[in-house]
Amino acid sequence: DMVKFGMIDAVVATGASIVDMDFFEALGFKHYQAAGEVDDNVLRDNYIDRIYDTYIDEEELQACDHTILEICNRLEPRGYSSREFIWEMGKWLSEGNAKKPGSLIQTAYEEGVPIFCPAFVDSSAGFGLVKHQKERIAAGQPYLMIDAVADFRELTDVKIAAGVTGLFMVGGGVPKNFAQDTVVCAEILGVEAEMHRYAVQITVADVRDGACSSSTLKEAASWGKVQTTHEQMVFAEATTVVPLIGSDAYHRGTWKNRDKRRWNKLFGK
Repeated sequence: DMVKFGMIDAVVATGASIVDMDFFEALGFKHYQAAGEVDDNVLRDNYIDRIYDTYIDEEELQACDHTILEICNRLEPRGYSSREFIWEMGKWLSEGNAKKPGSLIQTAYEEGVPIFCPAFVDSSAGFGLVKHQKERIAAGQPYLMIDAVADFRELTDVKIAAGVTGLFMVGGGVPKNFAQDTVVCAEILGVEAEMHRYAVQITVADVRDGACSSSTLKEAASWGKVQTTHEQMVFAEATTVVPLIGSDAYHRGTWKNRDKRRWNKLFGK
């Protein structure tokens, strides 16, 4: 809904959340709530994959992999940023292939909102991409590939074009650092880009472990990535607070007077 109503201009996410969760369910498959603890070897014998306290069907996940393969095979064999490939996934869903409407991928495609996955192949999509390449190599044919450098360049282009920017970070890891680094990348390219003016991070990571996910926004300021005037670390489990924050922003209604940016237009989409 935040994408649909123009409250979010770009998304940076993990491949797991975009492919294994969002695209997977857009194909009509489901995640199931686990009921208590079960021997993981028993789950494996029954082709059931466990994600903490949820289950998915391995055969359905492989069907998702095969769908990625089909999308690869219909595209021109060249390099694609994850943004461009996910745009193609959204296009495929919007052509009547979605079994469940309202996915993030399809909504972002329809609203012109770019989705970046800097570690895209670290997901179910990776299997489909590998199979596509192996089959094309065996046939002596050119193949499609994901260009991670293009991701960084394109997201930096969005930052430069946007000017004043803010970050709403749920979790951390690669997407967090990737989004922050666009300011530094712009500087390397010789472009004067303002630090991200606003930033909120929701995390349960402990700052004492020294990891990327737990690094504070004040730490990011030392790198010239984020201003510390309007920054807030929220140490909470995301599913308990993101709906509250999103609902509050929606009901304040400031998005109603805001033009949708549709940053995919920067790339001819």
